[in-house]
Parts: sequence; structure tokens; C-alpha cells
Amino acid sequence: MVVAAALAAVSLVLAAPVSASPAPTQAAPRPVTTTYENPLAPEVPGDGTVDSCADPMILQGQDGETIDGEQVWYLYCTTDPLNDEDVDASGDPVFHRIPMNVSTDLVNWTYVGDAFPLDGGDLPAWIDPTAAFWAPEVVYSSATDQYYLFTTVTETTAAGGGSDTCRGDSAIGVAVADSPTGPWTWSDEPVVQPRKDPGGGECSYFWTFDPDVLGDTVTDEGILYYGSYYGGMFVTDVVFSESGVTAATETTADDVRIAIGNRYEGSNVVLKDGYYYLFASATNCCNGALTGYSVFVGRSTSPYGPFVDKEGNSFLDANVGGTPFLTMNGTRWVGTGHNSVFVDEGGQWWTVYHAVDQEDPFYDFATGFTKRPALLDPVDWVNGWPVVNGGAGASDTRMPAPAAQDGERSRYRTQLVKPQVVGALLDGDEFSGTTLDGDWSWAEGRVGEVSVSGGLLRWEVEHTDLYVDSNTASVLVRDAPSGDYVVETKVRLTGLPDEGCCFNYAQAGLVVYGDDDNFVKLTSASIWETRQTEFAKELNPVPEGWSRYGNTVVGPPGDDWTWLRIVVERLTGAEQREAGGDTERYTAYTSQDGVTWVRGGVWTHSLGEDALIGLVSMGATDQVTSPITAEFDHVRVYSLKGGARPRP
Repeated sequence: MVVAAALAAVSLVLAAPVSASPAPTQAAPRPVTTTYENPLAPEVPGDGTVDSCADPMILQGQDGETIDGEQVWYLYCTTDPLNDEDVDASGDPVFHRIPMNVSTDLVNWTYVGDAFPLDGGDLPAWIDPTAAFWAPEVVYSSATDQYYLFTTVTETTAAGGGSDTCRGDSAIGVAVADSPTGPWTWSDEPVVQPRKDPGGGECSYFWTFDPDVLGDTVTDEGILYYGSYYGGMFVTDVVFSESGVTAATETTADDVRIAIGNRYEGSNVVLKDGYYYLFASATNCCNGALTGYSVFVGRSTSPYGPFVDKEGNSFLDANVGGTPFLTMNGTRWVGTGHNSVFVDEGGQWWTVYHAVDQEDPFYDFATGFTKRPALLDPVDWVNGWPVVNGGAGASDTRMPAPAAQDGERSRYRTQLVKPQVVGALLDGDEFSGTTLDGDWSWAEGRVGEVSVSGGLLRWEVEHTDLYVDSNTASVLVRDAPSGDYVVETKVRLTGLPDEGCCFNYAQAGLVVYGDDDNFVKLTSASIWETRQTEFAKELNPVPEGWSRYGNTVVGPPGDDWTWLRIVVERLTGAEQREAGGDTERYTAYTSQDGVTWVRGGVWTHSLGEDALIGLVSMGATDQVTSPITAEFDHVRVYSLKGGARPRP
């Protein structure tokens, strides 16, 4: 459907604002009585719904932009098929280049066409014809009275600073329109050109992805954020004109780095109460039912950073900072990432993001092609830091709707999730002797080389792994208690430099072990130039074409010691149904001092009552040529006080 016809179907009116009149007496805000339930599913007139809206962003229309006299809002999605039936006559998927949707209540949306229809004319010379357009960002300039759509352009040509023969030479492009739904006119050149990796090969280009502009309305100047895992994230000043946007810096080498490489992408920056808050996503976006994609947040008093998390760790550090903001919570929703935040008409903050339904993770026409619907949830501010839905994360029940119209207020009210509290010590080992105590054993007979002395268990990081069909790692295990419990260790990696690349993927930490192909692990790990904590799940058997392993990350490791905890909860019948039939819930915690704990994501699994708790020291690749030794200070097992359950 062409944009013009679709717009006509929803009676969109872009009218000039009416002249000012004397202000009436301020009436009390009207409570919004409607509710909604995730996911958002924009209606495609006469043709189903938009069931995948990855990298979503929401823009409030300017005064005078109405549908049937009501304020209009816009929702933009990345390039993808709209739904399971979106195939051509040959059965091949139809990729819509930036689907656009409109709404007057932020809940019921209507698809009105694509920003760049496949039959919409020629692309500029700098864009390769095979390019996809990812992660749209739309802003309005009061200086030009125009809208600007920024997007990742995945493939460029030599005319745009890329290559006519290489792939992956991505750039940030912009198109201009008088209306937030187009028609859009491309700028003659990219805003941020492709950037070659000077340490890579001829076709090695940094990932110039995921544009974000500070604010939804700008003047003739603005601040642009961009970047991804390969190369890191950056910020640059930009200048808006009637024909496009140009960077204020002479070269990208002058842009300011805001995040180390190999950790974050999908930036979104907002200003609140004197702080600039950077939201950014980590890990794999598109891993089906085991997608661990999650959003982290940091803040700064400057839009150029440095951005630090709640504990003061910088996004630039090797021990990468970031406070968990949105991650999987034990419901059907995983891969909760690439968000943007906005404020409704009543002053309530919200975030829109994509996620993956564990029960329906792929398009019907292509197992392995992850479907990512858009979700919406309220944001609460607690002591200067944002949390989603009171800390509960993605909602999977009916929720009070936002206030989309002037004079309204949402009925949503903050209800903070109760903390999980550690109870009595049940079991453990302080490694106070000179040998392992008799409660330990080696899984599957793979005996590791360990020593015990001075209150520490020492274990050289093995060049082995516990990953899908590579089951060579030694796993030191002992019995777990019945019921809910908490298992904790304190670990450090000696011989691992504080920073620098590459010591992949040396790691050590905890595992809750069913067998070599069914486990949950939480480790302190070296990943390229970073040091992170990884929380992973492996599962077998799975349906054909589904992933068996998925991971997310939690808080940064300590400069010396890192404390790791896994909270294990046995699920009730109703909770099992919510978890897709799984029988346990596993919540990750990390700490840099053993006092302040960072709560991370939740995996569910069915490891059973016979699952063991254990330690691993593994993952070193051939890049690791000098010994790295894991030192464990203790393993402690506690009860879970009160059995506090998270709110769904």
C-alpha cells in the first residue's frame, strides 16, 4: 500500500496550529480508562497486523497534527517483513524499508506505509541498491519546519565513502520530509561515512549503526549518537539544513567515544533533572527463544559523557559499566532491547522496545529468522535512576494505557518489586584446608587440575569449553539443596591483564548443572578488549533450527575480586505456565565489593531436583598463550528468605 493511500484511510490531517486564545481555567487531568497488553500490533488495513517492529521509536506529532481532531503519535520500525504472511508470489519474504505507523492513544496503531517503498524511485548514488535500513530515528527541526529520518544504511558505494566491492561498509544516512510520514528525500551524502578499521583487512569496516539524536525537536543544531559492538559508540555535533544534515566535525576521528567496543549498540539519550541518561543494548539481538539482548543505562552531566552507571563504572572502562534497565524477567518475553524512551501528555515516562516471544520466536517462513514485536512499558524513576514497570520489566498482563492526549493522565502507578533477600547459610566451602572436601566431585569424570591452600581454590583456566557440542570442560560439582536457594562465589582471574585485547574467552564462575547440554552459568569473563560478567543458558533437545545456547550480561566485574550469585526458585504450577513449562527460575546477581549487588536477568529452565551446583574455569582460546588462573575464595549456599517472588 502506498503511503498516500494509507494516510487517507486514517484521515490524517496536518493543520496549522490555531491562533492563541485566552487560557481557560486549568481542569484536572482526565484519567485514561483504557488498558493495553503487550505486544503492540499495528493494524495493516485489510491485511493483518505488524507482528515484527524491531528497533522501534515513537515520536509525538507537532501541534496541529491530528487524526480526527486528536493528537497523533508515530511509530517507526526497522526493515523487516511485517508478519508471517508477508511473502511474495515466490514465497520469499517482503522486506519493508522502515514501516511507519500512527496512533492517537499510543496503544492502537495503524500501519500507513513504508518510508522508502521498494517501488519508490531510485536511491542516491552513495547507497548500494542491496542496502537495508535499520534503526530509524526521526526528529523535527523548528529551524527548517521539516522532519529528518536518520537510519543505518547497511551497504554503501565509493560515492558515499564506502566500497563498490566490499560488504558491511555501513553509514548513517538521513532523509528529509515536510511530514513525519514522508514522502522522504534522501540527502546527497551520508551524515556519518563508513569507517575502516585501520587494524583490519581491506574490507574491515566498523559498524556505523543505530543513530540517535538528542531530543525529539531540534533547532538548526543537534547532537548525534551512533555506533555498535564493532568499534564502539560515539557522539558528534550535527547541523540541520533544508537539504539534510552534516556533521560538524571534519572527520569521524574527531567524534567523541562514549562506549568501549564489543559491549553496546542501540543508543538512546535523554535529558532529565540535569543528567543525560544513555540507554544502550548488549549481546545478541536475534537468537530466537534464547535471545539475551538487554538494555543498560548510565548517566552524565554532559551529553558527551563520560557516562557512568549507578556504582560509578564508566561505559569506557574495560570493566564495562552499565546498570541493568530492561532484561528478561522469567516470562515469555526475552531479548528485550533496542529501546527508546518518551514522556506522555500526563508526564509519565515510557519505553518502547522490541522483544522475542519464546513461544513464537521465528517467522513461519524461515526458522532462525527472529521475529521482534514492539512492546511498551512504563518507566519509573527511583533515586535518580530509571527502572521499567517498578523493576518488574516487560509486562505480560493488561496495563493502564498512556496519556496520549492533552489533559489526560495515565492510571499507572509505581509498584516497586520486592527485593530477593538472602537467608540462612545452608552449605558451603571456605577452602580452608589443603584438599577438596568430600562433597565435591567431577562431572562426567573430566578431572580438572586444582589446588587448595591459603583459603583459596586455584584452577588454571582451561583451553576447554562447555558450549553446544564442545563439552570438554571440567565441572566441579556438589549437591544442591531442595527448595529455593542462593549459591554464591567470590572469584578473580590472576594473570589476566586489567585491560587490552585479546584473551577470549577466559572465564570462571558458577554453574547450576543438569548435564553437559542443560545448565545455567554465571561467570567473570574476558571478551575482546572488555571484562564482563556473562549469564548463559544451554538447552537440549530443542526444535530443529533453534539455538541451544544463549547469553546476556550483568554488572561489571571488580578490579580484583568479583562476587557472583544465582538465585534459584522452584516454580509453582501457574509460574510454570508463565515460564512456558519450565520448572525453575534463575536470577543473576553480581557485585564488585560483596556488599552492593547488581540484579541482572532471569533464565528459566527445567534442570530438575537432581541439578548440581558447581564451578568452572574454562573458555580460553588459542589467543591465550600465558597462564590465567581462577582463584575462588568460597562457595556458599543460602536459603532464600521469604521466597520473594517477582511481580509478573
